[in-house]
Amino acid sequence: QHSLDTEAQPESHGARPRVGVFIDLESLQQDSDDTGQPAMTDDGLRLSHAAVRRLACDADILPICLGTHGQPLDVGRTQRLVTTAIWLALIARDRHCAFPGCTRPPVMCHAHHIRHWADGGPTSLNNLVMLCGHHHRTIHDTTWQVRLATDARPEFRPPPRRPHHPPPDQWIRQRPRAGP
Repeated sequence: QHSLDTEAQPESHGARPRVGVFIDLESLQQDSDDTGQPAMTDDGLRLSHAAVRRLACDADILPICLGTHGQPLDVGRTQRLVTTAIWLALIARDRHCAFPGCTRPPVMCHAHHIRHWADGGPTSLNNLVMLCGHHHRTIHDTTWQVRLATDARPEFRPPPRRPHHPPPDQWIRQRPRAGP
């Protein structure tokens, strides 16, 4: 029989949990419940505003400052490794693997430097894209290309269809998934 009454430290060594939740500040502060868009965790779980308020009582809040069009504005200092704040901003922007046709959630993804860090690329939101492990390897091991468009959203250019030909001029964001 298991008991929750114990003197043992929790696995987090007593640290409060961190919760990444996307919700506007006004909704979080309202006493009335659940008008507008539901809140969403960084792995895609939809939560009521009341549930987010309850979670906020016992967790560290990791804010993401968003502009009027939902674009992340401030995520902290640039470092070689992706910080928690940059990762959360990347989730806010990309929501899932950004490769066309893929919807793998953030928990299955990596932050990919568009311009490689070793080549002088910064670890900043405007040089990162969220890719699942499979598509991260695809970008590194093939001639697929990725860039951020003028609206700061990722887009991709497929490799040439035939060897020794130039890649297509068209950059894409979406493509239908292959059927069964």
